Amino acid sequence: MTDLNAKINAHFAGYVVRKDLVKTVKGNAIVPTYVLEYLLGQYCATDDEASIGTGIETVKEILRKHYVHRNESMLIQSTIREKGRHKVIDRISVALNDKTDAYEATFENLGIKRVAVDSGTVNANPKLLVSGVWCIADVQYEFTEDSRVSPWNLETLKPIQIARVDLDSYIEARREFTTEEWIDLLMQSIGWDPAAFGRRSKLLQLMRLIPFVERNYNIIELGPKGTGKSHVYSEFSPHGQLISGGEVSIPKLFVNNSNGRIGLVGFWDVVAFDEFAGREKQANKALVDIMKNYMANKTFSRGISTMGAEASFAFVGNTAHNVPYMLKNSDLFEELPTQFYDSAFIDRLHAYLPGWEVDVIRGEMFTKGFGFIVDYLAEILRHLRTDDYSNRHHGLFTLSAKISTRDRDAINKTMSGMLKIIFPDGGETEAELEELLRLAMESRKRVKDQLLRLDATYPEVDFHFTSRDGRKVSVTTLEEDEYPQFYRTRAANDAGQPHPTASANSARLSEPASPAAPNPSPSEQQGRPDSSGPKTGHLVFGENRKGISFQKLFGPYLNGAKRIVVTDPYIRLYYQVRNMMELVELIIRTKAPEDQVTVELITCPDEGAIGKQRENLDAIALACDGTGVTFSWAYDGTGRAHARHIITDTGWKISLDRGLDIFQSYPMNDAFNLANRLQEHRAVKQFEITYLRQDA
Repeated sequence: MTDLNAKINAHFAGYVVRKDLVKTVKGNAIVPTYVLEYLLGQYCATDDEASIGTGIETVKEILRKHYVHRNESMLIQSTIREKGRHKVIDRISVALNDKTDAYEATFENLGIKRVAVDSGTVNANPKLLVSGVWCIADVQYEFTEDSRVSPWNLETLKPIQIARVDLDSYIEARREFTTEEWIDLLMQSIGWDPAAFGRRSKLLQLMRLIPFVERNYNIIELGPKGTGKSHVYSEFSPHGQLISGGEVSIPKLFVNNSNGRIGLVGFWDVVAFDEFAGREKQANKALVDIMKNYMANKTFSRGISTMGAEASFAFVGNTAHNVPYMLKNSDLFEELPTQFYDSAFIDRLHAYLPGWEVDVIRGEMFTKGFGFIVDYLAEILRHLRTDDYSNRHHGLFTLSAKISTRDRDAINKTMSGMLKIIFPDGGETEAELEELLRLAMESRKRVKDQLLRLDATYPEVDFHFTSRDGRKVSVTTLEEDEYPQFYRTRAANDAGQPHPTASANSARLSEPASPAAPNPSPSEQQGRPDSSGPKTGHLVFGENRKGISFQKLFGPYLNGAKRIVVTDPYIRLYYQVRNMMELVELIIRTKAPEDQVTVELITCPDEGAIGKQRENLDAIALACDGTGVTFSWAYDGTGRAHARHIITDTGWKISLDRGLDIFQSYPMNDAFNLANRLQEHRAVKQFEITYLRQDA
């Protein structure tokens, strides 16, 4: 048990569960995570291994006896008939039979319909009328000769969710955790191992929770396949509903005017549209118009009257191309269906989560630590929906006056959501507020910058804020820093008229307009290695950047050197020694065949595994035999080796704030993974590098 897990159990006893237990008990039961964790929370909410083992067996037994597998539905029906009644775990929906004036339930897996259910049960659980709800139910069988009467009867029903939570206790316990600990707890709660993610990547994962904690919040996430975009909407909360983007209709989503029945937005906190992207997909234009009105005004029409709702929308889908291709040839919304490829619809999105920054799911990314029972956290987030934290940053930071009201509202809603998730107690520092404000502004800027490509009537906006000490901070998106040559494109011709493909319902951009002359901010200039040759200077790289390699960072500065000294106290663990090996490989590849180069490493011992560290470093020296490179290493004898730098006999000193440890975790054992083979395909950690001339 780690210190964090012990702390989690100490302050949230009974509301946390070890997350790897879900896989242990699930077997072939196709049930949402929150259903399994509800059961685990009843029997395994402890850190005692013996109790956990007993609890797991109890949960397995409950699932074995009561969970209904589709292929065993007839066997369960027979069991109910023979016993007269039986408890089942199934997804249940209810409809009103207007011919008999009675409510009738349908059991999805059990395969029975017209199950009699009383009005009191329906009134207490209105979501049964809109979509299926997972429940533990007692089903009774009583045959009658009257064919008009169903033999099935719903005796009792209990939705699988925590009945009530104490928000005050939750907020009080939050104060016992540091910000980093709390973020890691939330990451473990949604199933991820925090060690596999950088700070920015963690925040992007938590952004997926904002629709659950913020009313009428509209977010889109487009990115590669296999990154878990829809997972949180299907598995995380009983208050969210995931539907296929191609299966939605006006009656299902808003209201059925023929019978007045309210749709999904009236009963669910979050409605997520899965597989939303796809150029070939078609949508009802009337539906799109109603959605645009609802996203902007929180209302929709019910015949001649207007109704309001508070459901948030989340749109998730896959991209067909990488980011530079989209920026050069079209835009970041290129995969939207034609009816949604509309500037008015896009403008109503509060945030665009960059799905291309989220790693494809790998086995080692899942946590074995403790996290909140997801239903408990879902209830907490639901309670927080009534609060508004959007003004908490106003006393410290001022948004640019040129940012429009719609942009400002989007930024404020994202800020409010992130603050509710991470700082429900209000204990954030000024630096932490600034970090979230940058992310919120970037998420909206990504939407607005793409609108400039679609519609020439949108004005340029300078996304910046000013701190209370007068410091002006310009906000850019990560892809803007990476691909400035493609990013700044306007949907207008030389005469200032809209580009033929830029109207709201037009075809997509087939060719981008000529990029405007780059005018990068200082931070952008710092974030691009100069390919023209070695120069003094300082570079800053944001987290999740790709396209960075030792060749680009060091190659020009190591050329011609005969002696290279690397000082890095953290060449200890396997992956750190591998970084050193890759630097040596670069030197071997780029030096002249006839040259002899000496590479010396000064590092510090790994007290926990010094033998393995020595073995790995000696292996590098052995591998260099016959290559024209001599590698040697030594431990720092002064005990003061804290600085990290590379010094060459050609007069260059490269100062590295992180040493060679610039890459985020990647699958080092997968020989067919490009991140394993090519450094340019790895996401980097945030780091800085300074180039100095010592002979100047």
